[in-house]
Amino acid sequence: MIEIEVKARASHERVKELLRELGACVTGVEHHCDTYYNAPHRDFSITDEALRIRIVNGHAVLTYKGKKLDTVSKTREEFETGVDAAIMRNILLALGFVESGVVKKTRALFEFENFTICLDSVDGLGEFIEVETMVGPGSDVDHHRARVFGFLERLGIGEGDSIRVSYLEMLIGK
Repeated sequence: MIEIEVKARASHERVKELLRELGACVTGVEHHCDTYYNAPHRDFSITDEALRIRIVNGHAVLTYKGKKLDTVSKTREEFETGVDAAIMRNILLALGFVESGVVKKTRALFEFENFTICLDSVDGLGEFIEVETMVGPGSDVDHHRARVFGFLERLGIGEGDSIRVSYLEMLIGK
């Protein structure tokens, strides 16, 4: 699958009000603890890839995100699967992977049309919005990315507000 994702700084109070006006559905709140890993055979900070174990409300998921496919969003191929966090961590460390950092956040989730809207409160960074949609290989990525940006415009967030760096990169850069 290809994840089309756009992230920006946003005041949650204002965005929640606009989402209610649009009729977006609240789908829940999650607490994330993301531990990122770097590979022994290439540096993911250079190749723009990501490998993480995410613990969400007590359940663990291993996620690999490929290189970004454009220069304006965080669109990229993504694979994920449920894992036992402790066993997966031990496997990665035994293979020579190293922990690169941890990101903790609270995420309020909304659904609107075929978009997932995430309002993230990230420890040490503040408030953000992420709007994402998943499409299959061969889909018109440009069309779907334009739809994401069009939706964000309805919330008062322009394409120029898009942030392409990860929360981990932001934390490391502080």
